[in-house]
Formats: sequence, C-alpha cells, structure tokens
Amino acid sequence: MKSSSNLKSLLKNIDRKGYPAYKNTQGTYDFGTYFLSIDHVQGDPFASPSKLSIHVKGRSAGFPASFYDTKYKQVALCDHLTRLFYQTLSKISFRAKGSGKSGLFSVSKCGQQVLERTACTINPSNGDISVHFEAGFPANGRTVNARELDKMLFRLLPDCISSSLFYKNIDQKMLEEVIHLSEDQHTIRTELSSMGLVAFIADGSVLPRESGISQKPLRNCVKFQSPDTYRVSFELPHHGTITGMGIPKGITLIVGGGYHGKSTLLKALELGVYDHVKGDGREFVITDPTAMKIRAEDGRSITNTDISMFINNLPNGKNTVSFDTEDASGSTSQAANVVEAMETDSSLFLIDEDTSATNFMIRDELMQRVVLRDQEPITPFIERIRELYERYGISSIIVAGSCGSYFHPADHIIQMDQYIPKDITTAAKDAAKDFPMVSLPEKKHPDPCFDRCFNAGNHLKKERKIKMKTLGKDAFSINKDTVDLRYVEQIADTEQTTALGYALLYAKLHLMDGKKDLCAVADELMQMIETKGLSALLDSKYVKSNLAMPRKQEVMAAMNRYRNL
Repeated sequence: MKSSSNLKSLLKNIDRKGYPAYKNTQGTYDFGTYFLSIDHVQGDPFASPSKLSIHVKGRSAGFPASFYDTKYKQVALCDHLTRLFYQTLSKISFRAKGSGKSGLFSVSKCGQQVLERTACTINPSNGDISVHFEAGFPANGRTVNARELDKMLFRLLPDCISSSLFYKNIDQKMLEEVIHLSEDQHTIRTELSSMGLVAFIADGSVLPRESGISQKPLRNCVKFQSPDTYRVSFELPHHGTITGMGIPKGITLIVGGGYHGKSTLLKALELGVYDHVKGDGREFVITDPTAMKIRAEDGRSITNTDISMFINNLPNGKNTVSFDTEDASGSTSQAANVVEAMETDSSLFLIDEDTSATNFMIRDELMQRVVLRDQEPITPFIERIRELYERYGISSIIVAGSCGSYFHPADHIIQMDQYIPKDITTAAKDAAKDFPMVSLPEKKHPDPCFDRCFNAGNHLKKERKIKMKTLGKDAFSINKDTVDLRYVEQIADTEQTTALGYALLYAKLHLMDGKKDLCAVADELMQMIETKGLSALLDSKYVKSNLAMPRKQEVMAAMNRYRNL
C-alpha cells in the first residue's frame, strides 16, 4: 500500500501528459484516517467517470456495534451514510474544472425506499466501512490536469469523508432515529404473518404522492385512518403502541368510486415490501415481503410456462402445459404472471382491475350461459381465486371499480371513500345475494409444473465481450437482447434494474446447467448474494456499477422476460 504523499508526487509527475497517464494512479493510498482506492480510471475525460472507493477502519469510524449487529440495521446504517455522503459530494462536484466530466463527484442517489446497496457496506465483524463512488478526472482537452485532481482528492474530498463517514462528526441523534425506525419496521414484519395479516397500514400514514414522477409525500392530503373493524395494534420497541389497518389473509376486495384512493392504497401496498425513510409517510406501510403485483402485459415473451390452470384447449391445439410465445396477449400474459408468481413462492397477489385483462379476471353468469365452458379456453381468475388461497395459501388483494362479481368470493370488502377506508363486507355480501354467482369448475386442476430447466448461456460464452446496459428503471440489455421490465412494477430503483441484469448474466454463465429448475437457480443466486454480498454478481475486481438489492421475485421476473432463456 502506498501513502498519500506517493499519490501527490505521482500527480505532480504526470501533470500535462496525455490522459492515459492517469492509469498510473490506480492503487490504494493511506490518508491516515482512511484509505483511498482508485479502482478504475476512465479512458478519456468524456468516458464514464473513474471508480473510486473509501475504506474506513471500524475503530476510526466509531459507529456503535449495536447499530450494525443485525442485517436490517446494517442496511439502514449504510443507507443513511450513503445519503449523507451524497449530500456532501453534491456540494463539491464540478468545483474542479476541465473538459468533459472533469470535476464530477457522484455516488448512488437513494430514493424513498431503504435498500441494500453496493455503494456503502459495513463489515459486521469489525465495523469497517467501504464507500464506492465516481469521480471525473480533470483534463484540458485530452491532457492531464493533475493540479485539479490534487484539489479534488486532497482538499475537497477529505472534508466530505470526515463529515459523513465518522460517527463523531455526524448527527448522532438522527442516526439513532434511523436505527430505531428500522427496528420498529422489522418488528412489524416479523409479527405480520403470526397475526394472520398480509399487510398493515398505520393510522396517520400519508399514501398519496406529489405527482406521477415524484415519490415524495403529498402535502395537505387526507391521512389514512383505519376502520374500527380492521384496526390492530403492535407494540414496537421504540415507537411504542402503533395502530392501523391490518389486512387479513384471504381474499380482500377494495372498491369505491374513481379518484377515491383505491389505486393509491394498492400502490402503497406494492412498495410496502420495502422499508421507507422517516418522513416518507409510508414508514409503517408494511406488506408481506413476497407480495407480487399481477397485471396484463401484452407483448411479453413466455418460455415453457405451465398456464394450463387458466388456459386450456386452444383452437390451434397448442400445448399450454409448456407454453411458449414471443408475443403474449393480455389474458395469456396475466395467466403466465400468476403462475410465475406462484413459482417464486409468493403468498400475496396484488391486482388492479384497471391493469388487468377483463377476460382473464371474469366471465359473468350470462356469458357462461351463452358461451359454454367447453367452448372457452380461458378459466378466469375469479374461478381459481378461492382455490389459490385454500390450496396454496396465496392471498389476494384486488382493486375493483366496476365489477361486482368478486363480492361473492371475497372474505373482506373495503370501500375507499374520499381516501378513507370503510368496512362494507356485510352490506356488500347482503347485496350480492340478489345476483347470481359465477359457476366454478367441477374438478380441481393439477398443480402447475415448475420443472423448467434452462441450459447455460453458451451463446454468451462465445462472445468476445458481453455488454450489460441499464435503460433507466424499465429495462436492461445484454448485448442486443433487451429485457423489458416496465410492467414489473415493484422495482423501486434503477440500481435494482442494474442488479437484475448482472444477476441474469451471472445465472446464465455460472448456474444454469439444464438440470436445475429456474426456482433452484434463483435460490442459489440469492444464497450466493447473502453469503458473498451483492457485488459478487460482478465478474470484476472493481465495482463497474453500483447495485441495489432486488427480491427473488424480481430476479425471476427478469429471467422470465429474457428472450434467450
């Protein structure tokens, strides 16, 4: 390891040389209270910024061991430090001048969700902290401007590190509140199932967002208030007693007029699989961690999926036990999404009538009389929903604004009235008695077959270079193959999309062998991440891209949408 003075001398020697001279700076340097690693140097001032990392020994960082003695506390602590580092880096970015990206400082920008990231990690055994970030090495044209890089690394960056990565220098009360909130959220998550619940929304929660492009809470809106019949309470270690609406296991129907908050509630439940930061309004909106949003997805590819529970006896004779298509219809795609969610061991489906295929969700009693069952290849979801719960333990929460047929199978019916939930189960059930219930299949369908095994990515291994590119939050590409994730709606961060790309690539190159089924591959992948860390997905000595942790459900969703599976 070299000293910081070695780096200073090196910068002086390469000043005004050609830009490739910056390559000589790669290595680790001792700055006394921390170590600076220059992991990768950009090829020119207009290329992707250089990759750097900071490493602080636990005894120097000084964070109490009680703040990182469990996984969820580690995630909360590192999330908070990433936010602090981002705030301070933003203030010094581009203070150094030059061509292209000269003077840039950047690190992961965290949203409203608290996610495990490669940007900041802590070693639970000794408290050592590592932070990965980017910097644009300054240049005049394509000539090294080492004096400006000296300014960045020796004058600007040290103050940033000191004020955000050392316990003695940060707002300790704020950090304590972050850790306490994580403990309270974890308490609800661990008790949810034992209380017979699939979700909890605390009284006083703020569910509406500022706009369709902002995840910040809407000001001056109606705060959530549970109906008495669904109010439950939790005793939390720091917050104390908290009350709110507990949604029981089973089939729950959310109804109401347009713009009264049905979809807003469902969206909050979708993202309730993640913890949220203080002040978000959804800190105590907690959902079953395996919950999956199910919707129609016209045009998606489907590979060897058993959709026969919902679609059978196609006129063209196509096999639906091992169904393939490059361009699925609305009903076919939603059937595949349900079965693939079952394959991930999801125990809660979240469905909005507005984004569902009507012919997949319901065939009313009149249509059943006119078009007989043996003439209709689709078995609608309403005819399987009770079976999904009683046979497979999968609960459903459905938002409906126009179809009353689900009143019959529903266990719980909640009306959203001007953003306030009301229990109308008894009244709705009484009203439903005057309307015929759809007939159900006479026989139960065999369990779906999940024995889907895929071969290794030999076509990728033959490539001289594999290029993985993230296309915002909605997609990633591996070479020329794009995986469309627009309708995998529980992805909360672009870095999760990046992680999904590398996860698929790793699975295709190292885990798929034609013998392990897709679920086993996903389990092995998640176990590797748990053991070795999220950065193990990257076949490199340096972190090429910062990643955020996805769930197994999204990992398998990405695999299922890869057209070269």
